[in-house]
Amino acid sequence: MKFFFMLLFGVLLSQCTMAQNTFKAKVVNDQTKVTLKGATATIPGLKLTISADTAGLINITNIPNGRFQIEIAYVGFATSTKVYSFPMRDADKVIEVSLEPSTGELAEVTIQTTRTNQNLKDVPTRIEALPLEELDEKSIMRPGDIKMLLGEATGIHVQQTSPVSGTASFRIQGLDSRYTQLLQDGMPLYTGFSGNLSLLQISPLNLKQVEFIKGSASTLYGGGAIAGLVNLISKVPEKEPELTFLLNGTSARGADASVFYGQKWQHIGTTIFGSYNYNGVFNPSDNSFTAIPKTNRFSINPKVFLYMDDHNLGWFGVNTTYENRLGGDLKVIDGKADDVHQYFEKNKTFRFSTQLSLTHKIDEESRVNFKNTVGYFDRQLGQPGFDFKARQLSSFSELSYVRNGEKASWVAGANLVTDHFTAEPPQNNLNYNLTTIGAFAQNTYKAASWFSLETGLRLDDNTPVPHKPASGLFFLPRINALFKLTDRLTSRIGGGLGYKMPSLFNDESERDGYQHIQPLNTGNTQAEQSYGLNGDLNYRGALGDEIFVNINQLVFYTKVDKPLILQNNAFMNAAGHLITKGAETNIKLVMDELVFYLGYTYTDTKRFFNGLTDIQPLTPKNQFSFDSTYEIEGRFRFGAESFYTGRQLLSDGTTGRGYITFGLLAQKMWKHLDVFINAENLTDQRQTRWGAIYSGSITRPDFKDIYAPLDGVVVNAGIRIKLLNK
Repeated sequence: MKFFFMLLFGVLLSQCTMAQNTFKAKVVNDQTKVTLKGATATIPGLKLTISADTAGLINITNIPNGRFQIEIAYVGFATSTKVYSFPMRDADKVIEVSLEPSTGELAEVTIQTTRTNQNLKDVPTRIEALPLEELDEKSIMRPGDIKMLLGEATGIHVQQTSPVSGTASFRIQGLDSRYTQLLQDGMPLYTGFSGNLSLLQISPLNLKQVEFIKGSASTLYGGGAIAGLVNLISKVPEKEPELTFLLNGTSARGADASVFYGQKWQHIGTTIFGSYNYNGVFNPSDNSFTAIPKTNRFSINPKVFLYMDDHNLGWFGVNTTYENRLGGDLKVIDGKADDVHQYFEKNKTFRFSTQLSLTHKIDEESRVNFKNTVGYFDRQLGQPGFDFKARQLSSFSELSYVRNGEKASWVAGANLVTDHFTAEPPQNNLNYNLTTIGAFAQNTYKAASWFSLETGLRLDDNTPVPHKPASGLFFLPRINALFKLTDRLTSRIGGGLGYKMPSLFNDESERDGYQHIQPLNTGNTQAEQSYGLNGDLNYRGALGDEIFVNINQLVFYTKVDKPLILQNNAFMNAAGHLITKGAETNIKLVMDELVFYLGYTYTDTKRFFNGLTDIQPLTPKNQFSFDSTYEIEGRFRFGAESFYTGRQLLSDGTTGRGYITFGLLAQKMWKHLDVFINAENLTDQRQTRWGAIYSGSITRPDFKDIYAPLDGVVVNAGIRIKLLNK
């Protein structure tokens, strides 16, 4: 009997020994083949994590028989994820694992704006993307809106349209804000009367990605994208639930509270975003006017996602925002108005919109998509002796077919856009209706491993029709080419046509407050039409063993014929054209946990009207940006940034001075809690320090162009609570 138990014990011991396997790997840089010491290998199923030694070697022992996913990661590189079967055929073999440097915009990012859901590095159209990792940093710098997020991008300039209400718009490559489309999930939600408030009413906490297209993009989404477009991609539910609270306070008497919840089950999912934003009256100067108005805003955005089967999915959402914004003379805001102190600007807005998206997957390569949004926007704009109340009801519907093949991808579809604007008497002469029916097709053809070509065509029909020569019908071709010159060097070249229907809604109308604007006669006004070209060169690679670099150089050119200008309070076509041209330089350096970013934008925008040439006002010719971040993932982040904005010509013929701003950020992260503090404009650059921002009396001020900050040094601090993190 004793012999039997010893034999049985020996057999069991041998079986256990045989079931314990070893994984051996050497981790190297995919481009330089240099070993990556300190890389980590994780087997989630066994909750094992091992670091590579000084020779880049990983040795994981005691792995049972079976199939296990192994993730190998290194800071600054794309993660390798593969499934291995144990026991392995050659148990003593050292597997070489090559990691690709992920230096900037050519990392693994899926693009949605072109509708094909391709990888960013394979799309011929030049697109810039801010993924979730970068949005995470931006969301704590200004949690209440996306004004800073857009303003820090090269080639984009945020322009404040009111000195006391804080309203702002953004310009791409020197062109007015009316030439830019702002989308959310591929649908235009912020247009017309709501355009100048949209930047201030969108929170970054609800976003997972932001995509920019600079240059004519009218072929993609219709009129209005002469300068380009910005597509805000919302978060979607994941299997792992997310519940995040963000609380923030500022030295400028502001407070933000927001919450995001998302979870996906087998056939249904949901995301719910809600926020409350408050700001008290703030004025760091002694000019008696608000630099930041008194603001109260509530937002709620619930969505339901349906995963019906392997071929059908969709989602439906509702977006509601209410805001009360009051700026102007400090005594008026405090309820102490008198015969001298009377000036104020009041913005009361209510936005309600629905969004619907349905997708039917035909097979592995093709699908049909339907999108629809209906938006209602109610705005009351008040000034002394003037009250402007108006409503905008708009809709967007699109049906498209997408086919992604190995060599060619196709997108074809049609859309319907309606815009109905109604103002209350006596401004009801500003009422208008616009309907646009469009059809589009685009093809991406991978002719060779080094060359891809993307072509597109759109035909839009607008009612009512503008004056000749377009007569409401616009034919919009575009073409973009991608050249993969080497493994490290790529180039994109492209161009297209664009148009913009005549509209009252632009920065000049906002500055006027719609008090003196005359009705627009669409039938006697020509649509603005454009021709745009751009090209870039992109290098990504290694400088030695430790530094990875991504350099992108872009040049651009856009011409707009007969642009709409304001003369004697009436909009009319200028006798001539405007041209914007310039260059953008972006450099990103990654050194382990340390990242440096440098950007430069040169913009030369000129107007050629009535045989005369002049510079377009409020367009800085030179802008520099610098950003550095030191981050230990999941533990700590420290950042410093600085921006230079060059001199700008102002509408009154004077020149605004150039200025430099500087900011710092510190963030400590734990599993369920982040604590952060951020300081902006530490150099206290304020236009009110350099002179008066208005002429005339304090009772009836005539405000000058706002080209620099008014709020000065602002420090914000807060916490982010992540309750469902695992």
